[in-house]
Amino acid sequence: MKLFILIFAGAYALASINFSILLFKALGKNDPRNEFSGNPGAFNVYRILGLYWALPVLLLDVCRAMGVALISTHFLAAGWIPWVGFGLILGNRFPCFHRFQGGKGVANYLGFSMVLAPLSAAASVLAWIITYMIFRIAFVGSFVMVFILGTGTLLFYDFHPLAATGVIASVALIFYSHKANIKNLRQSAFPW
Repeated sequence: MKLFILIFAGAYALASINFSILLFKALGKNDPRNEFSGNPGAFNVYRILGLYWALPVLLLDVCRAMGVALISTHFLAAGWIPWVGFGLILGNRFPCFHRFQGGKGVANYLGFSMVLAPLSAAASVLAWIITYMIFRIAFVGSFVMVFILGTGTLLFYDFHPLAATGVIASVALIFYSHKANIKNLRQSAFPW
């Protein structure tokens, strides 16, 4: 249990380092949380600075999460591993280094899941691309992606109760973090 707490806390702390916020500070730009969607994630970086800067932010988020997943699979019992993924998402959403105002955790969940369930991770990326091409709304693609990632991870752990609750907590937090997006979409679709 002590090792789990240590790895969970480390995952939270690592995910609290938001690469897009640091990038914008280094470039002397406004905080990405103040533009477009207000989300300091890779897609908002793409909207503001373009693909050249968004891709490294995405890769850093994904690679960090993959590293945490590899450490978790090496040191922890299977049921606890998805809870470390939850720690990553929690740190990304409520980063202690950035006034507890962070991203949604989608890229972190993708990277973490790439280690645990690589086929579902690949399918989720393809699904995000297709969904975005159809709807042109990034968070709708993220919902599809996260649903596939969660399902793939549940299957990988054969619905082990402890692992399943970690997966459900992760997916629920990501979905909940998009509540403003859902509200805005609902208001634009049904303005009455």
